Amino acid sequence: MTSGRRPRPVLWTQDAQREWERGGDRPAVAVWSVQHTRSFLDFVAGHRLYALFHLVVLLGLRRGEVLGLRWRDVDLDARVLHVESQVQQVGGCVVVAEPKSEASRRTVALDQVTVQVLRAHRRKQQSERSGTGRADPDLVFTCIKGGCLAPDRLSRSFRKLNTESGLPPVRLHDLRHGAATFALAAGVDLKTVQAMLGHASIVLTADTYTSVLPEVAHEAAEATAALVLRDARSARVRHRALRRRRKRRGGPMRAPPGSHQGNARRGSAGVIPGERW
Repeated sequence: MTSGRRPRPVLWTQDAQREWERGGDRPAVAVWSVQHTRSFLDFVAGHRLYALFHLVVLLGLRRGEVLGLRWRDVDLDARVLHVESQVQQVGGCVVVAEPKSEASRRTVALDQVTVQVLRAHRRKQQSERSGTGRADPDLVFTCIKGGCLAPDRLSRSFRKLNTESGLPPVRLHDLRHGAATFALAAGVDLKTVQAMLGHASIVLTADTYTSVLPEVAHEAAEATAALVLRDARSARVRHRALRRRRKRRGGPMRAPPGSHQGNARRGSAGVIPGERW
């Protein structure tokens, strides 16, 4: 009997990739490493939907959300986009509908590179439409003829590109997992990642993503140790400098202000007997 818990994303490490290449099983939910992701973006750099993959990789938009994105929802000057709709496939029809939930309706900040990518995409889109007599579509991402792009078709295109790139297999939705993972690894706080993804509960965000990259936990441990030990080293340096100054002056070696001296007995000059600085 299964527990009913959703599988957590697993990072495609070098060991996991070698095992898969030898004929081993692939994880149910897999996430590319940073290096894998860079390689994929380089591979699809000339693709007409490069900007779409760029958005999913960096912002973690759902498939339906990125396909339902309209130019009226994108403010390139303010560097934000608003998730206000999604594309759904109902039977053989493709429709534009409301977002998945109220939490899914959100505003996402854009970095400067992403703004440049979207500007370039818009110019190419307008060039595709020039001379055809068709008005520019409101949707940011469309098929070549200008119509709404079906979600299943996008997934098939991604699988084909994934195979051609030679990278280990992931699903299109796994790029969303990767975006969350990279944000956490970059030090973005969990609440901000929750808002970026449009999760209704921070518990879902934490339960799904905080265990994906071991590097996240290791980096946190290293940062904490560096902070504590750096301060301790700085204190020892200050104490040694004070000791040298006191020796040169021939005066008593008092403890620096704020130093912890425990319950040791003090001499008449306010110095801990036998203490060395």
